[in-house]
Amino acid sequence: MNPVVVDYSLMVLRWIHFFVGVTWIGLLYYFNFIQGAFFAEIDGPTKNIAISKLVPRALLYFRMAALYTFLAGVLILGLKGHQAGFGIYSTSWGVSILVGSLLGTIMFLNVWLIIWPNQKIVIANANQILAGGAPNPAAAAAGARALLASRTNTMFSGPMLLFMGMASHFSFSLSGNSTPLWAAVLVVVGALELNAIKGKLGPMTTVRGVIHCAFALAIVLFAVVKFLA
Repeated sequence: MNPVVVDYSLMVLRWIHFFVGVTWIGLLYYFNFIQGAFFAEIDGPTKNIAISKLVPRALLYFRMAALYTFLAGVLILGLKGHQAGFGIYSTSWGVSILVGSLLGTIMFLNVWLIIWPNQKIVIANANQILAGGAPNPAAAAAGARALLASRTNTMFSGPMLLFMGMASHFSFSLSGNSTPLWAAVLVVVGALELNAIKGKLGPMTTVRGVIHCAFALAIVLFAVVKFLA
């Protein structure tokens, strides 16, 4: 591929990645830091109207932003490897980018495989109640599952943004054996994602708690990468 074409393609893809990424994470924080607290303070009928009218619009932008952020990121990884050689992913830059990409990919999957399917149940239930029908008994559990996955994504967003920024602004030496590093990263992240699927909110119940968890996870993963690299 023509090097000039690759350069321009990477520039455009990065712009798209940043633009839709900001939209995605901004809406994630809106849901967790603003909307949740607001819903806790209003009455049931008003909440059902908001779920029926507001939430579907916000979720449309949310999941589309997640999709386009993910797709642009995949294309960037592929083009960067084509441009500089895929050995670049065994460098300090590559390790940071791949850790951030791993977290971003899990967050994307949580949006489409957990949050959105369960939120559809919640939205349908609100519409059913507004139309005079009986509540769906499954809606509460669906809402709880969506909340846990959303809180987990909020927690993952902290270290994800850290490692994306680290790639170009913080370098570290590598030992040449990356197996312990990736094993530790996968164990930590895998355990937290398993909790997102079948676990409980725990300290992520509150906004303050999930922010603290995001910072704590960022510190843990940074230590893993720094000392096992």
